[in-house]
Amino acid sequence: MSNYIWLIPILPLAGFVINGLGRNKLPKNLIGLLASLMVLIPFVLSAMLFLSVKNSGQPITITYFEWIKAGNLSIPFSFLVDQLSSIMLLIITGVGFLIHVYSIGYMHNDEGFGKFFAYLNLFIFFMLLLVLGSNYIILFIGWEGVGLCSYLLIGFWFTNPNYADAAKKAFIMNRIGDLGFLIAIFVIIATFGSASFSDVFLKAATLKISSPVLTLITVLLFIGATGKSAQIPLFTWLPDAMAGPTPVSALIHAATMVTAGIYMIVRSNVLFTLAPFTQHLIAGVGLATILLSAIIAIAQTDIKKVLAYSTVSQLGYMFLGLGVGAYTGAFFHVITHAFFKALLFLCAGSVIHAVSGEQDMRNMGGLRKKLPVTFWTMLIGAIAISGIPPFSGFFSKDEILAHVYEQSKTMYVLGLLGAMFTAFYMFRLIFLTFFGKFRGTSEQEHHLHESPLLMTVPLIALAILSMIGGLIGLPEVLGGHHWLEHYLSPLFASTIAQIPPVHAEKTTELVLMCASVGGALLAIIWAFSKYGKGGNLPVAEGEDRTLINTIAYHKFYIDELYDLVIRKPLDAASKFFYKIVDLKIIDGFVNGLGKISIESSKGLRLLQTGNVGFYIFVMVIGIIAMMAYSLFRI
Repeated sequence: MSNYIWLIPILPLAGFVINGLGRNKLPKNLIGLLASLMVLIPFVLSAMLFLSVKNSGQPITITYFEWIKAGNLSIPFSFLVDQLSSIMLLIITGVGFLIHVYSIGYMHNDEGFGKFFAYLNLFIFFMLLLVLGSNYIILFIGWEGVGLCSYLLIGFWFTNPNYADAAKKAFIMNRIGDLGFLIAIFVIIATFGSASFSDVFLKAATLKISSPVLTLITVLLFIGATGKSAQIPLFTWLPDAMAGPTPVSALIHAATMVTAGIYMIVRSNVLFTLAPFTQHLIAGVGLATILLSAIIAIAQTDIKKVLAYSTVSQLGYMFLGLGVGAYTGAFFHVITHAFFKALLFLCAGSVIHAVSGEQDMRNMGGLRKKLPVTFWTMLIGAIAISGIPPFSGFFSKDEILAHVYEQSKTMYVLGLLGAMFTAFYMFRLIFLTFFGKFRGTSEQEHHLHESPLLMTVPLIALAILSMIGGLIGLPEVLGGHHWLEHYLSPLFASTIAQIPPVHAEKTTELVLMCASVGGALLAIIWAFSKYGKGGNLPVAEGEDRTLINTIAYHKFYIDELYDLVIRKPLDAASKFFYKIVDLKIIDGFVNGLGKISIESSKGLRLLQTGNVGFYIFVMVIGIIAMMAYSLFRI
């Protein structure tokens, strides 16, 4: 089986090449079928690899060739399939395949159909390369590749200037984080003499806790993760990424790009365990991101923006888990989040498809009877993300909060508050979109319809996964054996050797579960009282808002703050260097030399009279001057 690992990333790359070259010639049905098969076949291969790793318990490392050789440094081009990457392969290809199938129906009338599927395949290729790499260099290539693909897909409808700006914003903000990651790789190579995970982690385990070099490396890695996984301060690109087609949002938020930062930290868990300062930093940033983005989500009226800030908040929970050492819990939430967030975004796309492109929830309502499949599947996704048992989100989020409780009661309370916010804004979305009377135009109402099977079948599949996906991490207190924790245990052997895990008592764990579920139910009841039974609507544009609502609706003016503190000073500095330093000083000096040459030549050219007698006279004067100079020197 290991001989076919290379096919997993190569097939999506082949799909990109074929659909890219034939985008204007091949039939749309063939393009969609080919692109989907180029993800489905890798999913089958990934499932076989997963079973192989599960049964043997041993990772598979395949070296294809020596890629970089410089002195004692040797970096092979090799793939690693272990417990972590085998699950990531299933998520990327499995959820990615469902998104591809959905996209056939969603994008069928788009002129750029072939180009879109070529980009989707390329996105999958780079994400697979990222998780398959056995060293930081290959990981970084995949890391940069998904950044490129996000730019291409977010700006897919680039003729709209706002969409093009959103793509550039995502690209630039990710480059800021990527610089931190790149410097971290340089420091890793300089410190350990290798970029391979096995070598780096083995040597790192011999260093002391809080070693300055480990702190430096992990902080730089975390900077990279904040960009790719949209955490404070590099999170504002992700909500704007909604400019792309809705399947792109599902792909970025669920199966690919934003999970890269979490994957990288989980993969490097021993480094972060030995750097407690960085772990505290990660937990603090994660918690702040949870609350900030959840508050913003409560005030949004664009259905995709609500889900976008929801993603930022849920990523915050993953980082909070990483910060308190709950690596399994954080990765567990990556898995469940992939299911319910892909489901929620695709459901949002189904809603938008039904209401002729409308995204403002104030112009929706009463859609549950017209879109029954979309309604029920989106309701399942909302229940899952809200943390209601036995749906998947409950188990993963509760595991993170239980670990947080053992570390800090204050952080636990704030994390629980964020979970209540999550339940509130998700059911606010459900009530505004599917309940009450339809508030759109009569033309929109006339065209209301359920999405075709190509779109609803993936919704049903993801809804089932959102319902049962949490069973892989069923805790012992509920009669389970937490299969995921045992399966991933070899990955965290060095971490456990350094700091043994601390588990809450069964009674405490049950109380925490009840508190989490109780808080979520209270928030849902609150949302129902306001937007369900109460029938309230968000404030219309131009009407007065409360101070808190205004701040949250305008996203705490963070983009404006960045504009004031970063963009405008840079623009002012650029204008100064252009107008003063460049034009007046540098150009002035260069042009001044030219002017001196021109003006002096105007006088000297008068000596060129063409009169031979004058030239002899000047020559004699010159000889006399030279003789006089020689005489005075004597």
